[in-house]
Amino acid sequence: MAITHLKGGVVNLSGNEVNVGDLAPIVTVVAKDLSEIQVGGEQGKAQVVVVVPSLDTAVCASETRRFNTEAAKIENASVTVVSMDLPFAMGRFCTTEGIENLEVGSDFRNKDFANAYGVLIADGPLAGVTCRAIFVIDASGKVAYKDICNEITEEPNYDGALAAINSATDTSCCGTCQ
Repeated sequence: MAITHLKGGVVNLSGNEVNVGDLAPIVTVVAKDLSEIQVGGEQGKAQVVVVVPSLDTAVCASETRRFNTEAAKIENASVTVVSMDLPFAMGRFCTTEGIENLEVGSDFRNKDFANAYGVLIADGPLAGVTCRAIFVIDASGKVAYKDICNEITEEPNYDGALAAINSATDTSCCGTCQ
């Protein structure tokens, strides 16, 4: 798979491509306090996994701040921002930016998340970090929404992601189960 990167240059992604309807792989990432965070799989609530290359860039910082604000409004869901940043840097970013409504998880140890979700940049100047993507996983552990940004320097489709989150957290009966 390829994404457009840095003014039109194309880079390839590696790992297992995960699509809407697939079961979300269960992966552990490292929290800012070095504890572990599990993402994916069935967790009984919706999960929003926001994937960014590094919190130390303007676009990633802006996206994380936006999801921090939106996460405060979401019931029955967890929001985790995943990057290759070291946990210490993530912690410093969260403290400086007042990020309190979501978790940050680092995939720096083994790149397990990036490989399991197919978001590892395989070549080009940013090889070895994650691309920009959003996955919404429903309460049963299925991927309900996927957005891999075509241009890594641009923010994602917030409206599409937020609509998917609202749909995945809707607890009203759709009428199909009896």
